[in-house]
Amino acid sequence: MTNILWFHEVGMADVGQVGGKNASLGEMVSNLSDAGVSVPGGFATTADAYRKFLAADGLYDRIRAAVEALDVTDVAELARVGANVREWIEQQPFPVALESDIRAAYASIVASDAAPEWVSWAVRSSATAEDLPDASFAGQQETFLNISGIDNILTAIRSVFASLYNDRAIAYRVHHGFEHHDVALSAGIQRMVRSDVGSSGVLFTVDTESGFDRAVFITSSYGLGEAVVQGAVNPDEFYVHKPALRAGRPAILKRSVGEKAVKMVYASGRYVGGSTVFTDVPVADRARFSITDAEVEELGRQALIIEDHYGRPMDIEWGKDGVDGRLYILQARPETVVSRTDGNVTRRFVLEERGTAITIGRAIGQKIGAGPVRVMTSLAQMDAFRPGDVLVADMTDPDWEPIMKLASAIVTNRGGRTCHAAIIARELGIPAVVGTGDASSILHNGQEVTVSCAEGDNGFVYEGILSFDEVVTELDRMPESPTKIMLNVGTPDQAFAFSKLPNKGVGLARLEFVINRQIGIHPRALLDHDTLPADLHAEIADRTAAYPSPREYFVKRVAEGVSMIAAAFAPEPVIVRLSDFKSNEYANLIGGELYEPHEENPMIGYRGASRYISEDFRACFDMECEALRFVRDEMGLTNVQIMVPFVRTVGEAHAVSELLVENGLRRGENGLKVIMMCELPSNAVLADEFLEYFDGFSIGSNDMTQLTLGLDRDSGLVAATFDERDPAVLKMLSLAIEACRRAGKYIGICGQGPSDHPDLADWLVAQGVESMSLNPDTVVDTWLQLAAVQQAASVEV
Repeated sequence: MTNILWFHEVGMADVGQVGGKNASLGEMVSNLSDAGVSVPGGFATTADAYRKFLAADGLYDRIRAAVEALDVTDVAELARVGANVREWIEQQPFPVALESDIRAAYASIVASDAAPEWVSWAVRSSATAEDLPDASFAGQQETFLNISGIDNILTAIRSVFASLYNDRAIAYRVHHGFEHHDVALSAGIQRMVRSDVGSSGVLFTVDTESGFDRAVFITSSYGLGEAVVQGAVNPDEFYVHKPALRAGRPAILKRSVGEKAVKMVYASGRYVGGSTVFTDVPVADRARFSITDAEVEELGRQALIIEDHYGRPMDIEWGKDGVDGRLYILQARPETVVSRTDGNVTRRFVLEERGTAITIGRAIGQKIGAGPVRVMTSLAQMDAFRPGDVLVADMTDPDWEPIMKLASAIVTNRGGRTCHAAIIARELGIPAVVGTGDASSILHNGQEVTVSCAEGDNGFVYEGILSFDEVVTELDRMPESPTKIMLNVGTPDQAFAFSKLPNKGVGLARLEFVINRQIGIHPRALLDHDTLPADLHAEIADRTAAYPSPREYFVKRVAEGVSMIAAAFAPEPVIVRLSDFKSNEYANLIGGELYEPHEENPMIGYRGASRYISEDFRACFDMECEALRFVRDEMGLTNVQIMVPFVRTVGEAHAVSELLVENGLRRGENGLKVIMMCELPSNAVLADEFLEYFDGFSIGSNDMTQLTLGLDRDSGLVAATFDERDPAVLKMLSLAIEACRRAGKYIGICGQGPSDHPDLADWLVAQGVESMSLNPDTVVDTWLQLAAVQQAASVEV
């Protein structure tokens, strides 16, 4: 019987001997080191050694009798029995041969690593039923960090063995049909990566919320990674585009600065169970990213190597050693939640009414739940929790899994999208809002709330029980549509989820939505930052601190928003409309009042193409163009097309076309198409002349209707007469459609009309519109309605 195996001796075929975690570490050490994956070496105790340890003195017979008589739904009794079993194991001496082998392996690794005796080590748990494709034992067994000296390592190994009988692990095995005696434990011993003076985090090779599989999702924070896993910090987040990584192009789709208020570091003393403490992160460091762009992309590359080797989405823990500056992979296991969902079915939860938002955090799960609040501050309150309660806590501990499975939703003050609360919520299929900052102080027991994670990155806790619906679409049963159905996508953080809907790309991505949501600052204020009043200068400096300059903040943030949408829908076209803020809307951005005129009717004022070609706005427009050029030419997302809004005259069409060329955006180069919004009567009347400067039209039915009929769509006095189906409006649309068809150029519609009026959608198809871009919530219904009309027409023929 072998007591010890080195990581380079084992692989995934050895899960039965060294458990899932250690087998995966060995698999990577053995097979991926030469490919560029960095994993600290080490050794593991075997399952045979564990079983021999428990067999001594009748220990296992006592354990089996205790746990098999246990009702795990009785949380108080579960806690009592679990504590007794763990104490028995921690007091059990090692067999002489096992202790001798551990001491010899430790001496060998110290000598081979040229490490002094005081260097600290990690002692990690690895269960033989752990990290399997159909099971997730996330955080159930213990890992001990910063362990120095062989005697403390032996104590830590014994504690690792005991952790197989944590309350949560006992309950999990019962709920998922694992026999207690079928699961053994291995302890892995590795030299500590000095992420206490560096950074660390978790990454997934699939988006954890939508299941989108062409991006790597990375979290990062200062200090040891346990802080991220526990949910003690709100980490930085990054999305990295896999195709760009493989092509050697800039690949970061999105960056989000986390709060990172604390970090976990080594304590001054080294002893089992007390080797780490939390310290405050300096304010200046909180505002910066905890890893560089180059490190983000390097983590993405290592993740791709690992995913390719295993042939499935992976959940990976990593650390940056602050001493040698290197990135290391600490764990890798199969992702077990979103990768198992049915790709032919989409499920969308939709709120059917609105309430008052009490608190906001990060959304986990894209679902909606509701029930009475139960605020929990300790495990001693577990008996008060009832099935269907909304669990509210500062952060959830792995020991709380028995009650988490009873909750209708989970809300925490702290934590990010890869914290333990988030992982368990996804596994259980319930919504969670993490990192609210204040939930446990502003929510109270018995208060009825609705927890919505169906509105993008932000999760909301609403007052009261609100009605909601679940919309299920079977994609493999969608009939053929008589025209291309595209989507209107306003928020990049929902792009991955929306891409699961049946579609032929994005017909309208509004750049002003990206600017408003991701930047929130007037572009002139960013350019003039050095000359702004002190209070405004300081506010903008705080918001842009993670980026090299305010100007680069604008360019990169716009590029991030556009690239998220483009990557989600590639290779289908994504038509990005250049910013179309009105002066009153620009004035609402930070610093906007310094630059925007007061207009009595901004709807027909300083907007669209006329703004781009004005001297006052030219430098701002240049930044938009730089961002789009970066996405297309550097990141390689050439499915991005450009749309110019509100072009009043043919002269403006000529001027803005030249301006785009000056900014490196020439029609035809690198496959670029430039579309014009057809939304003014002049565009339809002189359609042939406008089309000389563009590759086609996209009809904006809202503006076309109000300008054709001479009414304000926002006025309640005339709202009843606003109808895109008015004969005068239809005449304008016919002129535009006919001109595009004559010229052999693109003609689509991205206005609200087809979403609101199925008969208008039918009319547009009959006129020969190439595509309709619809709001995501109307796509399936409109698609089915158009298909039904086509089928009925074919039957009549």
